[in-house]
Amino acid sequence: MTTTSPLNEPELQRAKDLLDQMSVTQKLGQMHQVNGAGGVVTEQLAHDVRMGNVGSVINEVDAEVIAQLQSIAVNESPHGIPLLIGRDVIHGFKTVFPLPIGLASTWCDETIERSARLSAIEASAVGINWTFSPMIDVSRDPRWGRIAESFGEDPLLNARMGAAMVRGYQTEDPSQTTAIAACAKHFAAYGASESGRDYNTTNVSEHELRHVYLPPFKAACEAGVLSVMTSFSDLNGVPVSGNEWLLTDVLRHEWRFNGVVVSDWGSVQQLTVHGVAENDKAAAEQAINAGVEIEMVSGTFINHAEALLHSGVITIEKLDAAVLNILAMKIRLGLFEQHYLQGATSPYNSEEHTKEAYEAAVKSCVLLKNNGTSLPIACDQRIALLGPLADDGYEQLGTWVFDGDVSISQTVLDGFRQRRVEVNYLPVFASTRDHDNSRIPLACDAAAAADAVVLCLGEEAILSGEAHCRAELDLPGAQEELIRAVSRTLRGRNVPIILVVLAGRPLALECIEPFVDAILYAWHPGSMAGPAIADLVLGERTPSGKLPVSFVRKVGQIPLYYGQKPTGRPVTHDNYVHMDQFPMRAEQTSLGMAASHIDTHFTPMYPFGYGLSYTQFEYRNLQLSSHEVSATERLDVTVEVVNCGKIDADEVVQLYIRDKVSSVSRPVRELKGYQRISIPAGQSRLVSFSLSRADLGFYNQRSQYVVETGTFTLWIGGDSTCDLSAEFNWISQ
Repeated sequence: MTTTSPLNEPELQRAKDLLDQMSVTQKLGQMHQVNGAGGVVTEQLAHDVRMGNVGSVINEVDAEVIAQLQSIAVNESPHGIPLLIGRDVIHGFKTVFPLPIGLASTWCDETIERSARLSAIEASAVGINWTFSPMIDVSRDPRWGRIAESFGEDPLLNARMGAAMVRGYQTEDPSQTTAIAACAKHFAAYGASESGRDYNTTNVSEHELRHVYLPPFKAACEAGVLSVMTSFSDLNGVPVSGNEWLLTDVLRHEWRFNGVVVSDWGSVQQLTVHGVAENDKAAAEQAINAGVEIEMVSGTFINHAEALLHSGVITIEKLDAAVLNILAMKIRLGLFEQHYLQGATSPYNSEEHTKEAYEAAVKSCVLLKNNGTSLPIACDQRIALLGPLADDGYEQLGTWVFDGDVSISQTVLDGFRQRRVEVNYLPVFASTRDHDNSRIPLACDAAAAADAVVLCLGEEAILSGEAHCRAELDLPGAQEELIRAVSRTLRGRNVPIILVVLAGRPLALECIEPFVDAILYAWHPGSMAGPAIADLVLGERTPSGKLPVSFVRKVGQIPLYYGQKPTGRPVTHDNYVHMDQFPMRAEQTSLGMAASHIDTHFTPMYPFGYGLSYTQFEYRNLQLSSHEVSATERLDVTVEVVNCGKIDADEVVQLYIRDKVSSVSRPVRELKGYQRISIPAGQSRLVSFSLSRADLGFYNQRSQYVVETGTFTLWIGGDSTCDLSAEFNWISQ
């Protein structure tokens, strides 16, 4: 079911009437997006808007400038068509929520939708009506900088959270003043860029596309997303901004998408750099014929499309279809009725918004390790708070926060002080990349005088995000040296060392994990990072986040994700052999012979779906409505989840399946459902799932979606390695 629908008949007629009145040049103006002038209305920009040569503006956030531009468009341009005003509102506007990869760690669709709703309220207050979010690229390479913007490695998690963001941005009525258009990006398979490098080539079979990378975009379309953005990359040799199969055959014809397709920044012109277009004119031809309708910034459409039309290589029908979609989007957004601001007041920094940012931050933090009773720390303990990220209101916001207000950030140091905890704070380093170890002895002295040590380490915001890809995943600078030094200082003493990691990607923690007693992975948690982390460390709140992506032990394991194929020789605990176990001069085929690396364990450091709590949960009484399910039935699954501890807590219940025998190889496990639930101490909850025929299907060798009869295994538990299982048979009717 969609949250938006095609135009009704009067609205459609309105769009068609407008289209009939427009010249070719004015139509191309609607397909032309320009970059803002940085808080001013230049003579050139005003002229272009007045002449109808611009349909949308990106990166203008000054409310008065936006109002002036909209006034020119509505009152002075030939047909009074208002502008689309675009901005990257990725995980907040002024109030910043956790990074998307952090939001994904909440496993809470309601939190995702609420963060997008409040972001839209803040952004729309200055006149923004279009955001280039959500990014729903399935991401399985933590070296890729843009994994920070993603919802992780799983198609279902990306699909559900992407749809939740669409609902939050657009609401059920996109024409209301606080709604903004969402944009699903980057279509498609951008997360599969070779070597985890941005803008790089992607080679993905159609089989993998349909099972992994396309489902989140299909879900966004079904949720009524108003726009889709093309990927920078080429896909199997064809750059997406010129890929007719993807943009027209799949998106338009197969999925019946009725929104707008926009290129990424300059990606149409970059068809010439890819080497598939001889010049800008040829690039415009390819992109328009492929199905791109708004060109972001580079201007090949406005400069060359009229000549292409006269030469017959593009058709007026193609242009008209594109412009009709753009006009329809503006009508759906209600821009003709609410086209510019009249004294709007920005709602950010309200108690409601900061409270929601705090709740999202609490839910997003993942407890990866907790030896004994290392956490929580009692409020009367003296804490040595060490690290450059403990009191940096900017870096905790993370990547893609052009408009985030640092003045409302509350740091970890702020959080502890607000709770009146005795804190000795030392940043130790100037930044996370600092190699100067001269202040490490002072940090060790502070640790020696404390009852507990909290290390706030990780990577700065600039080290993740677009174009900020890394070949190594260790803690940069001298941070690891600090951890080891503090560990040596406290050896033999009952002083817990708590590592709080603030980062934009999953880091490889194997080499430093033995030197700390607890690890709280906080990602970049946003404006309210400090109170959230302090409350988790002090036990005022209980950690409940779960990993949306597997954490590798070593970079060489990449890609490592839970839903891998079994292969013909799967590695198991029984057949795995580490190279240190090889006897000298062993025969080549005498050991191992399984799909693994011989110099590290085959498992991840921390698996997908993993996250500890301050309590323990037990799963009991797994029940299936039937063990023989026909094509017309649904399979109902119930399980009892018990909170065995003394603390009220949240748990994320996860359901996985495996098709044991099928005509194409299927993953060893697939996530098919999840629920975030609250359970009081000592009590239990009965959790139910329902699986339909569609949940059990896959694309066969002919790219047809099928559900084959056979046996399935089903697991329910707290992460992707859960072992409570049952089997059922899918039978023909």
